[in-house]
Parts: sequence; structure tokens; C-alpha cells
Amino acid sequence: MLALDTTPRPKRRRVPLFLAITLFTTVIGAAGMLVAARRAVNEVPRVAGVADVLDAVTGDIENYLMVGSDSRALGDPNTGDPGEVTGSRSDTIMVLRVDNSNDSAALLSIPRDLYVETSVRTGRINGAYNDGPAALVQAVQQSLSLPVHHYVEIDFYGFKALVEALDGVTVCFPLPTRDLNTGLNIIAPGCYVLDGTQALAYARSRHYEQLQADGLWHEDGTSDLGRSTRQRDFVNRCLQQAVEQVKINPFATGDLVHAMGNAISIDDELDPIGAASSLRTAVDAGLATYSLPTFPETIDGDAVLLLASDADAVLNFFRGAGPAPPPTL
Repeated sequence: MLALDTTPRPKRRRVPLFLAITLFTTVIGAAGMLVAARRAVNEVPRVAGVADVLDAVTGDIENYLMVGSDSRALGDPNTGDPGEVTGSRSDTIMVLRVDNSNDSAALLSIPRDLYVETSVRTGRINGAYNDGPAALVQAVQQSLSLPVHHYVEIDFYGFKALVEALDGVTVCFPLPTRDLNTGLNIIAPGCYVLDGTQALAYARSRHYEQLQADGLWHEDGTSDLGRSTRQRDFVNRCLQQAVEQVKINPFATGDLVHAMGNAISIDDELDPIGAASSLRTAVDAGLATYSLPTFPETIDGDAVLLLASDADAVLNFFRGAGPAPPPTL
């Protein structure tokens, strides 16, 4: 049963998963537990082959490709039951831009349905992940001309365990909300403590519906954009709750670090604690968020998205070749 929490919740900045992880290791270090954190991150799985296609850092700009992987090798993450879908898919694709010259950070969401024509993929960009993480990195590099310097991946099974290590995460719903596909079912407005299974149903929702004043269920028309917004908000809540839990009970740190270590995989060259040090100041200054401007099109019978003309301003910024445009709300 969902636990109702009626305490008003202040609005917070959206923070992506990797920032949550790296900031949390920084908090641990500040609490005098850096040795334990180092031991934990040394056990984080590495993604073989990705480092071979990553770009070398040659200036102040560093881009992290962050991928949420929907793995079905062990069955559906919500129920554990085998599903019709096999293998893995890149469910969420984001690029985190860090400018070391002025300690700023920005986040770009890349739509899963973006149509690309590259040497490794023709079709929706998320399909490149079927050929391996390295192929997805190359698809981003070639289709968007974006340098990719680091790679971070989270699997939904690890995500579920992380939420449960936090004893649930609070999410507020202004209206009754459901997704018949994922099992999300919020019967009344309010703030609820979601457990791991319920959090997955929320974060994975593609058919997010709310019961409006007319008595009818209306699906969120923003599709993947709305889902990405909800995911970023949920990760931010995970971060805030993790920090508060460590402040209240420092002995809970080991379980949380272990859960985070099981949730992510990174490229061979990335040092999470080193990244935390460089990212902390940037995040304290505020995180600018962007969505990639696109428009819908049908190609070979498939509904896809194509880059809009104003995408260049956003892409040039993430390439390190242009000024920062106004952030996307």
C-alpha cells in the first residue's frame, strides 16, 4: 500500500542520476567516509569497449552520456516475470555538459525517437543501443556532432534496489494518476512514499494519465518529454532523501553506496570520486536543463522525430562552440 505523506514539499532543481551519485560520494567524503566510498566505487562495473570510442578531453568542456537501460534479461523489472521484449534498450538518453572554466553544468535530453542516419544506425537513436553502448555513443557523436567524453549507465533493476535502500522516495501528485501499462495507480491527490516497484512504474510511464475535472482520464500529451521531466524530478528527490538519510543516520551510508554501486556501470576511464570533485561546485551554482528541439515526421511508416532548425543553438552550446541559449522549462 502507498504511504500518504501530507507534508508540503518545496520545489527543487532537477538533477540527473549521475549527479546524484557523484554528489552523494562527495557528501560521504565530507563526512569522513571517503575510504569506504572509494572501496565501493572501485567495485562499480565497467562497460567494456566504450572507452575505445570516447573523445579525448581537449578543453574545458566535458560531456557525460548518461543512459537508462531497460534490461529484460532477468524479466520485467516491476514483476520479475519474463516479458515479450528481450535484450536491452536505451530508455533514457541525456548529455551532461560540464564547463570547468566557470564551474557550470547543463543537461540535455535526447528523444528516444530521434531519427538518425549514421555509420552505425539508421532509424530511431535508441535502437543503436541494441548493438551495444559503443554504438550508441557513436550514434550521438555522428548524428549530433557532439563530443562524448564519459559514459554512465543505470539499469532499472539497480534503480529499484536504490529506491528500496532509501526506504522509498516521496513523490507528490496533484491529481489521481495512473498508467495501465506499468501499473502506476494513484487513487487520490497527495504525496506518497513510493517503494522500488512503484517508483519504477512512475519513472517508466509512457502512458501517464491524470483524472481531470471533467471526470475523464487524459494522457500526458508531452510524451517522452514529460517522462524525461518526471524522471529528472524523481532522481532529484532520490538525491535529497539520500543526503538527509545520511545526515540522520551515517551508519546507513554503506547500504546506500552499495545500492548505488549496483545500479550503475561506467566506462573504463571514469573516476566517480574525481568527477564528484569537479561537479560539486557546478551543481551548487545551478543546473540548466534543455530539451532537444524536434518536430514529428513519418519515415517508412514509423513515427519519428527530426531535428528542428533551432536545434543548432542548443547543440553548439553542448559542443562548446556557442553561447548558452535560454534553458528549456
